Amino acid sequence: MSEAVIEAIRARSADNRARIAIPEDLDPWGDDGQLSMTVCQELYYRGWADAGRDCEWDPTLVEVRVRIEDLFLDAVKHQISPFAGDTTADAALGALARTVPTGASDQLARHGTDDEFVDYFAARSIYHLKEADPHAWAIPRLRGASKAAFVAVEFDEYGAGRGERVHQELFGDLLASMELDDRYLGYLDVAPAAVLAPVNLMSCLGLRRSLRGATIGSMPHSSTPGTRVTP
Repeated sequence: MSEAVIEAIRARSADNRARIAIPEDLDPWGDDGQLSMTVCQELYYRGWADAGRDCEWDPTLVEVRVRIEDLFLDAVKHQISPFAGDTTADAALGALARTVPTGASDQLARHGTDDEFVDYFAARSIYHLKEADPHAWAIPRLRGASKAAFVAVEFDEYGAGRGERVHQELFGDLLASMELDDRYLGYLDVAPAAVLAPVNLMSCLGLRRSLRGATIGSMPHSSTPGTRVTP
């Protein structure tokens, strides 16, 4: 699947792009499905050096991106448990904040080896060198206080006007200090599906106006005090 997508993107003319068939057994959580989404979605960010001009708007590529994203979003919905009763998002987040930290970052903080930190930083670079970009699509879809508060959070993500403080740049500096590849998507060739899926989900949400509320909900935590956004 991903090979067919890459070949279509490299085609210099829309006349050379055949309709791409999506296998019936394509696993939306698998390496091939996730890589296919990444390759398609990246056309809306920095693009690819060998991509045909404006091919992000080619009907063939738009169709395959939307169809794969639909499969993925359906799979995500099956993993989500709805709030019970009158539980609110604020209450759920408050309960989460009171739990004992778990997961990769806690494991690394307590027991991480140098090699494990290197692997983790390389994997996380797929997200952190993009970070708040998928959420920027929500800005023109908001208005009034919600837009102002959301832009305040994005302002912090982008270094509050200082290029060297842009969060993407800070993570790039971290990679360089560890003698790791600090190039954008530098580790894509070795990134497994589990690394690509969270970033692809943010792109799926950001690209769809109907999911602007979910885009806002997936916004990274900001250090800017006093900001709250109501979708």
